[in-house]
Amino acid sequence: MGTAKHPLRQRIYPLRVLGMGLGGIAVATVLWEHGASAAEWAFAASVTLAWPHLAFVLAGRSADPYRAEVRNLLVDSALVASLVPLMHFDLLPSLLLCLLTMQDKVICGVRGLWARSLPGMAIAGLASAAATGLRFDPHSSMAVILACLPVMVLHSLSVSLASYRLIRKVSHQNQQLEELRRIDALTGLYGRGHWQEQAEAALGRFHADKAPTSLLMLDTDHFKDINDHWGHSVGDEVIRAVARVVRANVRATDCAGRYGGDEFAVIMPGQDCTAARVVAERIRTQVQEARLQGMPELRFTCSIGVASMETAHLRVRDWVDAADAALYQAKRHGRNAIAHGPHGTHTS
Repeated sequence: MGTAKHPLRQRIYPLRVLGMGLGGIAVATVLWEHGASAAEWAFAASVTLAWPHLAFVLAGRSADPYRAEVRNLLVDSALVASLVPLMHFDLLPSLLLCLLTMQDKVICGVRGLWARSLPGMAIAGLASAAATGLRFDPHSSMAVILACLPVMVLHSLSVSLASYRLIRKVSHQNQQLEELRRIDALTGLYGRGHWQEQAEAALGRFHADKAPTSLLMLDTDHFKDINDHWGHSVGDEVIRAVARVVRANVRATDCAGRYGGDEFAVIMPGQDCTAARVVAERIRTQVQEARLQGMPELRFTCSIGVASMETAHLRVRDWVDAADAALYQAKRHGRNAIAHGPHGTHTS
């Protein structure tokens, strides 16, 4: 069977090697001070040096590496607890190793694992005490204190680094989710929710500084007929084509979004009705000239309504209604047209 990869296994392995290996220095110092037997030395070496690599191999060969690694983490705690009686309950290394192994359970991301490890630690500690004799000497010598420093410092730093990387990864994923929320998947323009937020912000800025701001409402003419005759997949391609034209003609400071179905809305800060109408005419002309690849016979056009924000627009809905009114005026004039102003003045 091949060696399987799993993020938890890959993340825990270096921490286990580092923690157990550096912890082994403190354990070895205590055993040396107490004149430990060969069997005690062999057991300590198997726990601190051999077990991390064995755990990695066992998890990799398991059909379910995640569950195998969770079991390994529980075994970690039990093995560390078994070292405490072996060290005659030497206070500093006993407390430090138990604390670090519990820290590993918390940061691994498995909910409640630290609590699940407690029964195993208690059983392993009692079994080790029974096997080695209940020898209690909690005093930590200066040599033991110094031997504890590497695991205390380096393991803590490595855990901090692993946590930092995890936080960065989660932050990046959250940014991706936010981007998915903001962007409409079909068109690449902003989705309606984000567009609405930007419209609210534009409304607030206008009432604060009265700078000109215009809105384009645009939809594809006879779009239902396109769907009915050519199919919805072609209809989607038409929407994408119109979106490309819109995206190519707006500024970085504008906010172009898919308002719904085949309808688009563009917020244009700093643009009065005249300037917005120029942009609208470019969009109308380019949509009229656009063709789908492999379908030169398919023609489609759009109608556009233009509305400048006014002091009477107390809500975004008021502004959108004005642009919608202009849009429907353009449609009533035969489509493939632009209308603007409070009364939907026809301009093309």
